[in-house]
Amino acid sequence: MTLYVSPHGNDAWTGRLAEPNKGATDGPLGTIESARNHLRLLRKQGALAGKAATVQVRGGVYFLTSPLTLTPEDSGTRDAPVVFEAFPGEKPVLSGGRRVTGWRKGVDGFWTTSLPKANAPWDFRQFFVNGARRPRPSLPSGGGYYLIAADAPSTRPKQGFDGFVSQAGDLNAHWRNLSDVDVLCYHIWSMSRMRIASMDELTNRVRFTGPTCSTDYWAGLQKGNRFRVENVFEALPKEPGSWYLDKAAGTVTYHPLPGENLRAFAPIVPRLTELVRFAGDTDKKQWVSGVTLRGITFEDADWTLAAEGYSCSQAEMQQPAVVTAVGTRDCQLENCEIAHVGTYAVEWGRACRNNSLIGCRLHDLGAGGVKIGEGEIRPDGDGVTRDNRVENCRIYDGGMVHPAAIGVWIGQSPGNKILHNDIYNLGYTGVSVGWTWGYGPAAAQNTQVSYNAIHDIGRGVLSDMGGIYTLGNQQGSVVSHNLVHDVQSFSYGGWGIYLDEGSTGLRVMDNIVYGCKAEGFHQHYGKDNVIENNIFACNQEAQLARTRAEDHLSFTFRKNIVYCEQGDFLNGNWTGQQFVMDDNLYWRRSGAAKFAGASFADWQKSEHDTHSLLADPLFANPQKEDFRLSPSSPAISLGIQPIDLVGVGAAKPLHKKERSR
Repeated sequence: MTLYVSPHGNDAWTGRLAEPNKGATDGPLGTIESARNHLRLLRKQGALAGKAATVQVRGGVYFLTSPLTLTPEDSGTRDAPVVFEAFPGEKPVLSGGRRVTGWRKGVDGFWTTSLPKANAPWDFRQFFVNGARRPRPSLPSGGGYYLIAADAPSTRPKQGFDGFVSQAGDLNAHWRNLSDVDVLCYHIWSMSRMRIASMDELTNRVRFTGPTCSTDYWAGLQKGNRFRVENVFEALPKEPGSWYLDKAAGTVTYHPLPGENLRAFAPIVPRLTELVRFAGDTDKKQWVSGVTLRGITFEDADWTLAAEGYSCSQAEMQQPAVVTAVGTRDCQLENCEIAHVGTYAVEWGRACRNNSLIGCRLHDLGAGGVKIGEGEIRPDGDGVTRDNRVENCRIYDGGMVHPAAIGVWIGQSPGNKILHNDIYNLGYTGVSVGWTWGYGPAAAQNTQVSYNAIHDIGRGVLSDMGGIYTLGNQQGSVVSHNLVHDVQSFSYGGWGIYLDEGSTGLRVMDNIVYGCKAEGFHQHYGKDNVIENNIFACNQEAQLARTRAEDHLSFTFRKNIVYCEQGDFLNGNWTGQQFVMDDNLYWRRSGAAKFAGASFADWQKSEHDTHSLLADPLFANPQKEDFRLSPSSPAISLGIQPIDLVGVGAAKPLHKKERSR
């Protein structure tokens, strides 16, 4: 059974024809929702029993007025799936936005339009011009940050921090629509987006409508912390390409970029925050299953800000997604594109199993790429999210609104596979697995993170991050054959592979990590991890870091190559004997490097690296990031195997305009 949808279709037609007939009495349907409804009717009539069903969507833009919702009644089976796919050779776009027209040029050179009162109230936070994101006017202009001048006691001391004292002139109580101004407060590994409740012009004290998410120091608003101010009308003249929505007046003003043509101006503003919803009934254990979305583009979705502002402890895990699923089994997105959105792209939430994201492109993301699982452990086995796959995808240009978001985030969810992806240009971590700090109950086990290219992470915005980051018990999990480089934090902690609190039972093998701001490998604390046959090279502060000495075996580090051009091999706390290091190859290109303050000979006397060597590994060209081994490398004598990078990253080559380096 095949149905067709076209921008030139009609929901009163049968949908059995790919084009209208000569008499315009029949042809394709006009909306994808109508095709879904036709399939529901055919299923009730018994016409789909045992049959696969396909909806082919012709090229063009379809402006959604509500999310496409798929429920258990829309399910297929493994032998008879339901497929919504692009018509061969065409590009259908499901947009959550609407066009804004009626623009006129003012004497100041700005373009302005009045929004139709019939669609009021207008309240959107993103603006896309010919497929490109445009920013709201912000201060300080041209980038950079203001610094908090002094702390201010919180009026909600049991909840978090809700104010500070600014430098004179940084904030202005007379800005237009002050309640619509956002103050972006940067913490260590997160950023809070606050709304202004009041300002004292004499003391420069600002109070927010709500607190940050924690009373701990890391969520504080202390003296010296950074902040920016966004959506300030008065900043518009200094920022070409920025725009401003005056909700009270019902107008939008745009400061055009040099050379932009008003006649070619085609802005879209989002009306929806969600585009697709897989809505299984988790209480009744009725699942959405056997549905595939293939070759479809999803664009133009917004983000919202509560009256009390927004503050999240880590990973922007509270942010929703534009394609969201609960109670979903054996479904997939294949060769789809998700772009120009304000939140995460995809979320496999509660009770989602055996779902796949294959060959997709996720970019220009307000938050991150993919969320899998939840922050809680479900006691009901059927409620656990598990065994999902993200493969051959390109996830890039994320954290555009919420910088602490993750390329792929996995919560309390086991058995997931993250394979052959390109993940880059994010404000925080590339792949994050686990949501238990320490040695308590944890569910993110038997995870595979392999053959991914993860790079240009951090952008110098936040701190305490990793290209690959883990938390808690990860028994049976493998991190292998990943290429990780250029992780750049604001201050401390731009690590390549970062085993954070309680990371246990991991095998980290055959990875190449280089060019990170801190170290290539860092274990905060954990248990029984194996780090074997990796290359950690040319990282900036050191190559390896360890934070906490414990009374159990922290890790076994063997058959690795550790290479530096400056600094030492080790950083942090290397006291105690509860770690094993041996059969490794170390080399510093110039000068003598220290091992926790000791020479290599003295380090070996402490029963570490007894059989390791200090010798040039004979890389092909480490200055040009070529870490292939010469056949005569001394690494071979230690049993170190060359690392094959064939198959790392997404299969399709990146277009030139998509490359970060």
